[in-house]
Amino acid sequence: MDQLLELTGRAEATHFWFRGFRRFVQHALRDVTRGRADLRVLDCGCGTGHNLSWLSTYGRAIGFDLSGRGVEQAREAGRAVVRADFSQIPFPSASFDLAVSFDVFQCLPDEERAIVEMARVVRPGGALVLTLAALDVLGADHAELWQEVRRYTPRTAKQLVARAGLVTERVSFLFASLFPIMFAVRTTQRVMRPFRDRPSHSDIEVPWAPVNSALILLLDGEAALSRYVPMPVGTSLVVVARKP
Repeated sequence: MDQLLELTGRAEATHFWFRGFRRFVQHALRDVTRGRADLRVLDCGCGTGHNLSWLSTYGRAIGFDLSGRGVEQAREAGRAVVRADFSQIPFPSASFDLAVSFDVFQCLPDEERAIVEMARVVRPGGALVLTLAALDVLGADHAELWQEVRRYTPRTAKQLVARAGLVTERVSFLFASLFPIMFAVRTTQRVMRPFRDRPSHSDIEVPWAPVNSALILLLDGEAALSRYVPMPVGTSLVVVARKP
């Protein structure tokens, strides 16, 4: 896991997927925050804390992660991160206006405990924003490397937040434009897996610069369009929920 965090830390600034992810999520957060910049924000399972830099545009952003190396990297970069388990978030109830968690829930053994804990630390009227890995058919090397235990559909994503007493405001697919590519790649990975010693890290490696740039432009276009036209499929989901 530490090696994956190291690779992720090197890719987060430039990789087309991370650039696209930030564009999608920032659109969702602008709708949720309504232009406010004085919120208390908690990034749950923040990894190396890279996202805290832009989450800070909405107010005071703090993160936590279970990985000792991830927390160490975050602190070396001057980010406010503590080491903690998702099942016992070390903050008082109703102490945040916004809690986010990006591509973590598919790896958690107890998703229900985690969403209840996230809901606990958000004040009444506050919001939660999640991104989740979508569709079992896309599980392959990436899922094995990150030890995923589930993938989500819009229905199971809504069920997840409802079990914590939250009101779903939005569930949308992301990365629709990448779906055909990812479906082909991951189908091939599953077919070839018995003939290889270990799963590939290729999903985290930054591709050739012209390809990377082209995919960034593709995702920028999808992110702009998806604000007005729901995508019928995708490789991830974004969930926006509100605490009554």
